Amino acid sequence: MALILNIIFYIFVFLSLYVQVFFFITFFENRKKIVIRDGRTKLRYYPKVTIAVPCWNEENTVEKTVRSLFELNYPKDKVQIFLIDDGSTDNTSNVLNKFVNYSNIKIFHKNNGGKHTALNLGLENSDTEYFGCLDADSLVDREALVRIMSYFEKDPTNMAVVPSVTVYNPKNFVQYAQKAEYNMGVYFKKMFGFLGAIHVTPGPFTIFRRKVFDDLGKYRQGHNTEDMEIAFRMQKNQYKIEHCNDAFIYTNTPKTVKKLYKQRVRWIYGFINNILDYKEVLGKKKYGNFAFFTLPAGIISIFSVSFLFGRIVYDICHYLYIKLLKFNTVGFDFNFKHISFDPFFINTQVFVFLVYVLYFFVIFAIIFGQKMAKEKSVFPLKMLYYFPVFSVVAPLWLLKGIYNTIVSRKPAWR
Repeated sequence: MALILNIIFYIFVFLSLYVQVFFFITFFENRKKIVIRDGRTKLRYYPKVTIAVPCWNEENTVEKTVRSLFELNYPKDKVQIFLIDDGSTDNTSNVLNKFVNYSNIKIFHKNNGGKHTALNLGLENSDTEYFGCLDADSLVDREALVRIMSYFEKDPTNMAVVPSVTVYNPKNFVQYAQKAEYNMGVYFKKMFGFLGAIHVTPGPFTIFRRKVFDDLGKYRQGHNTEDMEIAFRMQKNQYKIEHCNDAFIYTNTPKTVKKLYKQRVRWIYGFINNILDYKEVLGKKKYGNFAFFTLPAGIISIFSVSFLFGRIVYDICHYLYIKLLKFNTVGFDFNFKHISFDPFFINTQVFVFLVYVLYFFVIFAIIFGQKMAKEKSVFPLKMLYYFPVFSVVAPLWLLKGIYNTIVSRKPAWR
């Protein structure tokens, strides 16, 4: 039994390492294509764009969100802003009404039906060639829209362009851990873009050609991950999704482990169930790297982290059991002669070596993602918060997402 567990263990470690190496090779093959622009960006032509801002109990953030849209380096008469109150129970409605007299803003109030229904209301009232969403807890960089639109101008086959999302004003160790994760996400998103395999069109400021919704239909509930479902649908229909790495969006993130856990349970549940909904694309050549790499890599990550976590818990329990037996037999043993420290000793066991390599790739992804996000510090110590927070909590929300899927229990939005 122990041999079988060890074989499974090494298979998962190898597959996890393979995924990281694949990203690393993709980076080196395409690194010269990564452009990070400074200053103002200009277009030959400025098409009209509708930006929908769905709101549900966002009284503390939505005003800053809207005002960040006012600062966009884009002709004001070319940007139509829809503020959509999805049945908020706080003061969100009154905050939105502050903008009632702005000529390029329309305000909608509706009964609560979920984010996808708010976005569909925006689609129904939009007549522009391009449509996008900005979450009401996020701020947009002034150059973000024009840089995203430059991708549409450059390549008419681009049907959606996603931005780089980073953490806004982190204040505690949970948010600093997420900041490192989001910086790593900037790097991974670009690599997925090079592979044609992006699987999420994030709520913070993804811009679509209207043709996507005309051809494929409106937003769906998508297990409370409508931004993931529409990306899956686009990939299934071979609609190209690109990543604009220098279009920056700053989002507010959960401040506590409990809130982070609830958010990620929803994300993992959505990912698993969207895979089940689109399982027919898995392994099909016509769907490219989305079917051969993105989805399998996600599945491998979920099961490898879950298995490794279970293995660690088992090893800890086994160790404590042996210690308990020893205590019952001989009592406390205060002999520490077996403990030694040699600064020149490096553990060269295969497993330890592979862990070193995995950590190298993770740190590389964080640092380069940080560079792409134009963060100032190269290696802030607060970045290291990522490892204890996500090593301990991430397996728990993965297991909870799997459990919720098995028992068909939908996680709460917040």
